[in-house]
Amino acid sequence: MLLNTRNIIASNIAGKQRKDMAGFSLKGFVATLLLILLLLCYSFEVCEARRGKHWKQRRLPASSLAKKKGKGKSGGGSHNNHHGGGGGGGAKPAPPVPSPSPCPSNNSMYNVLDFGAKGDGVTDDTKAFEDAWIAACQVEASTVKVPSDYAFLVGPISFSGPYCQPNIIFQLDGTIVAPTNSKIWSSGLLWWIEFTKLKGITIQGHGTIEGRGSIWWSQSEPDNEPINENLGMKMPSIKPTALRFYGSYNVTVTGITIQNSPQCHLKFDNCEAVHVFNMSVASPGDSLNTDGIHLQNSKDVAIHHCNLSCGDDCISIQTGCNGVKIHNVNCGPGHGISIGGLGRDNTKACVSNITVQDVNMYGTMTGVRIKTWQGGSGSVQNIRFSNIRVSEVQTPIVIDQFYCDRSSCKNQTNAVGLSSIAYESIKGTYTVKPVHLACSDNTPCSDISLTEIELQPMQEHYHMYDPFCWQAFGELYTPTVPPIFCLQNGKPTSNRILSDHDIC
Repeated sequence: MLLNTRNIIASNIAGKQRKDMAGFSLKGFVATLLLILLLLCYSFEVCEARRGKHWKQRRLPASSLAKKKGKGKSGGGSHNNHHGGGGGGGAKPAPPVPSPSPCPSNNSMYNVLDFGAKGDGVTDDTKAFEDAWIAACQVEASTVKVPSDYAFLVGPISFSGPYCQPNIIFQLDGTIVAPTNSKIWSSGLLWWIEFTKLKGITIQGHGTIEGRGSIWWSQSEPDNEPINENLGMKMPSIKPTALRFYGSYNVTVTGITIQNSPQCHLKFDNCEAVHVFNMSVASPGDSLNTDGIHLQNSKDVAIHHCNLSCGDDCISIQTGCNGVKIHNVNCGPGHGISIGGLGRDNTKACVSNITVQDVNMYGTMTGVRIKTWQGGSGSVQNIRFSNIRVSEVQTPIVIDQFYCDRSSCKNQTNAVGLSSIAYESIKGTYTVKPVHLACSDNTPCSDISLTEIELQPMQEHYHMYDPFCWQAFGELYTPTVPPIFCLQNGKPTSNRILSDHDIC
């Protein structure tokens, strides 16, 4: 009996101990779980706090557009020092809260003010722009910010690859001003601002590139050197292009204004996948050789919704261009939209698949024009000019295979071949001559088509000329105003056999 009592007591004690141990284990497990949850919440809040900083910036226009370009990599230690856009006198941002695990950055902004730029229009800010670019170059989808309400004096500068990360944005909201000191230009440079060998480069914003080209322009002969009256010194005879892109892929220019360039305003050379829209070029009609947009050796180009006013071609298309589409463009003053001049100094030129449509021309020298030099080789083919509206244009439709901008040019038999050129719905007023088609004797123009051409003289007191054609072959698909009787039907019989050198 005593033994059974002892066994019952021992059993009760063991059961109690097991219950105590179970309770202790459950409490420990709950405590451990709560500790883990607290740590996770702390980490989550830190990440959210750091992300919140970026989300706040993404509400800025520049950052939201940068996000569309693609997600960027973290900019490292220097990244946090160059976020945002304020002036140099603002308070420094607080250091980031430490986090148990890294939180990736979606945006990297490099403001030129943070790199020492003054933005007073007088101090040379070239070095600050170079340093901002060097930092941005290392971060994919980063942004170089040129803030509004500042004018930055910047000398000749090249934003170069090919080792830069892709999809960099150059956010131009302020003004970049060219120097007028002739010593800065030394013996002459071909460009002022250049972007070269980049992938996915975008220039956007509401800012201005001011070339201050009036000190270069002259009303006399092109060989004369204009004088910088402020310094009493001659500027170099080589005039720079304001903004040039070279050897780049996936290039976008939008929103900005380029004005008063010494020579071409915007040039693309050896580029592919180019998109230009909603931008402006603004220079006087008497500014010499100031083409608006100049294309050469570039393909897959789209230009639309632009206002172009300059002293030369609003858009100039040179050799090596293929797959260019231009539409919804206002041109004037200027020399119209031109292909060429091609074949200068007996060179070979190849241009194909060009479409120009829905364009307005005001007071230009020509409307749509193809110009080639004698002695050249190669071809221009598959060209379409459609829905062009002209107002007080001297000569709306031009082919000139005897182009010469020198005092004299010798006669040569070789020529760049022109074929498959369509003119559709070209209407408006002219002041000199409605149509001028002057083609080579040795290589006549072929497959020219004219549809819905309605061109009226502006005023009777102007000295008007009738339509002119020479060695131009093709077809009239509708009656024209005025009648263009000079276009020859069919195909030329005197076309020479093209050599390997001529074929593109």
